[in-house]
Amino acid sequence: MSSRKRKIQHKRKHDNDNIDVCNDNESYRQTDLCDLKKGKYEGSHVGENPDPECGEANLSNFDCCKKHPGHRQFIPFHKLTLKHLPDGYQDHDLYEFIKSAGDQTVRLGVTESSRYRPEFWPKTNRPYPFYNSEKSNLRTGSGQIWGVDKFQNGDISSYHQNCWCIQCQNSDSPSHVWWEFNVYTATHVVFDDIEASHTSLRLFFDKNNCPVVTVDKVIVDLADIKGDLCVLTCVTCDNNLGNKVEKKWKNYEIKLMKVNKKFKMSKDKHRLNFIVSHPHGCCKHVSVGHWINRQKIGYKTRFTYTTCTCPGSSGAVVHFVGFDKWWMSDLVHCGTFKNKLNYSGTGYVT
Repeated sequence: MSSRKRKIQHKRKHDNDNIDVCNDNESYRQTDLCDLKKGKYEGSHVGENPDPECGEANLSNFDCCKKHPGHRQFIPFHKLTLKHLPDGYQDHDLYEFIKSAGDQTVRLGVTESSRYRPEFWPKTNRPYPFYNSEKSNLRTGSGQIWGVDKFQNGDISSYHQNCWCIQCQNSDSPSHVWWEFNVYTATHVVFDDIEASHTSLRLFFDKNNCPVVTVDKVIVDLADIKGDLCVLTCVTCDNNLGNKVEKKWKNYEIKLMKVNKKFKMSKDKHRLNFIVSHPHGCCKHVSVGHWINRQKIGYKTRFTYTTCTCPGSSGAVVHFVGFDKWWMSDLVHCGTFKNKLNYSGTGYVT
C-alpha cells in the first residue's frame, strides 16, 4: 500500500535567449520574518490573490500587467531550455526536474467565494482575500499534483466502492477503476468544500491552443488557514488521463530525489529556487530566483524569496532546490510585499 493510501486510510478512519533570473537584492537579507508574524507589515502587505478578473487565458491582463511589464523574467514552459538556468546551474538533472515539476502544475479556476471566509488573516488586521465577496467571476490560482493512486473495486484504502467523479455519480454503471490525486494550493485560493465544489482544474496547460484537459470533481482534504495550505483530493476514471498523471507523478518522484541529493550540501550557498505557475490564468511559465530568509515556526518553515510571481501564481509550489520533501513539506506561494519580496506558506522542510 502506498504512503498516500495509508495516509488516506488513517485519516478517514479518524475523520529562445536567456531570460533574466529574478533579481536577488542583498538588502532583503536583513528582512526579519518575525515582523510578518507580528503583523508589522500590515498595511504594506500585498497578497498575491488569484486574479478575480481572469477568465480563460486572459491575455489582456497578462499583456497589461503592472507588476512585471513584459514578463521578461517569466519563461514560457514549453520554451524552457538548459540555457535559461543561471550560470553555474545549467545542470541537466535540474532542468529535467523543473520540466517534471511543470508536468505536475495545474491551473485552478474558482467561481464561488465561501461565506465562511474570515475578514482578516489570523491574528492580523490584514484583509483576507475575497471576504464577503458576492462576485462569481472566474478567478484563478495555481497548484501542484502531489501523490497519485489507482483504485479498483472498492480498494480498502478508499471511502468508495466505485469512481465518484461527477459523471459516475450520475450513472447507473459507475467505473470500478479510478485514480485519486492530491493537489497542493493555497487556502486563500480554495478555502473550503463550498469553493471546492465550484472549482475545476486544468492540467497540462503548457502553451496556448493546447488540448483542454480538465478535472471538475474536487474536495478539500485539508485546509490550514494560518499556514495558507490547502490540500485537495481530485478524481478521474478516464484511463488515458489517469495513466498519464500516474506516470508523470512517478517520474517526478525520481527526478526530485535525484536533484535534492545532488544539491543538498550546497543548498544554503546557492539558495536557488523556482516556481512553475499560471500567471493571470494563462499557460504555464517558469520563474527562477533565490530564497532570502527562512524562519522556523514551531516544526514548520517559511521562506522569503525573489522569484517572480504575478496574480494567478497564488498556490503554486515554490521549489527550494536541495531541500528534502515528503507529505506536507511543499511550500506554496502566498503573497508579496510592496518591496516585491515574496513569501511562502509554512511546511515541514529540512
